[in-house]
Amino acid sequence: MSDNLKAKGITAFIWDFTGKLASNGMGFIISIFLARLLEPSEFGLIAMVMVVIGIATVFSDSGLGVALIQRRRVLPIHYSSVFYFNIFVAIVLGLVTFFSAGSIAEFYHNEELIPLAQVMSLSFIIGALSSVQSIRLRKELNYSLLTKIGLISSLISGAIGITLAFKGAGVWSLVAHTLAAGIITNILLWITSKWKPSLIFSLKALIQLWTFGFHVFLVSLLDAVFTRLDVLIIGKLFTPDILGFFSRAKSLNQMIISYASGSLMAVLFPVLSKIQRDLPRFQNIIIKAFGIISFIVFLLLGIFYLIAEELIVLLFSEKWLPSVDYFKILVLTGFSVPLGVLLVSIIQSRGNSKLLFRIDIYKKIFFVLNFYFGFLFGIEGYLYGLVGVTTIALLINIYYGAREISLSPYLFIKIGVTQLVISVVSVFIILSLTQPMEYSNFVMLVVKSNLFMLLYIIMSWILKTDAYLSFLEQIKTILDKIIKKISH
Repeated sequence: MSDNLKAKGITAFIWDFTGKLASNGMGFIISIFLARLLEPSEFGLIAMVMVVIGIATVFSDSGLGVALIQRRRVLPIHYSSVFYFNIFVAIVLGLVTFFSAGSIAEFYHNEELIPLAQVMSLSFIIGALSSVQSIRLRKELNYSLLTKIGLISSLISGAIGITLAFKGAGVWSLVAHTLAAGIITNILLWITSKWKPSLIFSLKALIQLWTFGFHVFLVSLLDAVFTRLDVLIIGKLFTPDILGFFSRAKSLNQMIISYASGSLMAVLFPVLSKIQRDLPRFQNIIIKAFGIISFIVFLLLGIFYLIAEELIVLLFSEKWLPSVDYFKILVLTGFSVPLGVLLVSIIQSRGNSKLLFRIDIYKKIFFVLNFYFGFLFGIEGYLYGLVGVTTIALLINIYYGAREISLSPYLFIKIGVTQLVISVVSVFIILSLTQPMEYSNFVMLVVKSNLFMLLYIIMSWILKTDAYLSFLEQIKTILDKIIKKISH
């Protein structure tokens, strides 16, 4: 990688991570207020609707966004054609969802969902209006602008949601919060983005992108279905309260995963796409990135497993206690997603979308088996099965990802397993040390998290693990860059 591209990648990472920290942190604070003001059943209702919206949203892009980022030569006609295609599909999806609201309510046996689904159908058009602007900024690694827009959007939409919740709007405050975030993001992107659609459209341009994007679309569709199928099943089989507790635990776990590697992955795909033909540099970046993510992931997962009860009670109040057990099991699956996404990005960035789709089919077979057998033993049975299934999925990603760039899978397994063992050993030691303690939730949270962090870092330092060394090197690079900017 050239020094210029490396510098842009690091800068983009810093901006995106800062943005996630700020906007997601703000969003998290907003969710705390909403969780205390609203009932779990109201979160369950919006989760039922968002399952359908989330799955259908995949069709609004159809893999064309990823294709625009991956393609080395993109012309104005490609961007404009994707923009108009997205708008057309969004209108169709919005109308289908609006007129299917009765069927959605009938599926869940809950008439309250009809107006919710009808209003939320607007989210398709809202999302499509600025999708290309966002894609262009990602391709250009302009995460500073995306960060600022995300922060402003989170702040204003959060204020709207909390105000409505205080006034007793109930589940509608969640609807307003979601739609307002999209509308504000649209306005800001249209004002600040240099790109505006031209009055040109080409089916040929879409087909050129579709060659790569089709298989990415199929993978995205499968992921959208399978990552939401648990919410769909729980919403169908259990009460909105139970779904609310589960959704709270799942969203908290997803936020941890996003912090662990979301910024790195958002930046890494465009960077890898630019150096896809330089194999030695490609390999070096992947190995270091895998180490950095492994170090961060197992550090965070160990901490959050230990402080699960204290965290949920402190943040959301005791009415959310049933979420604790769900959250602790979900934490055990948290390592698979960020590490797996990194390995999938190898195949994505090199344009091998057919292999990507085939791999996803292999993994989904195991997920289907868990959906069938896991729920025979209740929600907990499904979640424990998910731990095993996600581990298998990661091993599949490791095998094919490593093979794609001529590396041994055992290299990645060694890095990951080493940090996993350190994390597990540290958790057991901290549990044994803190079990006799009887202090407030806040004190226990601080004690457990700090003791674990100290022990985890010390053990990694003593063993001089590859993940620790890669993490240390990256931190030093980032700090040197910040110091250099300050000094100038």
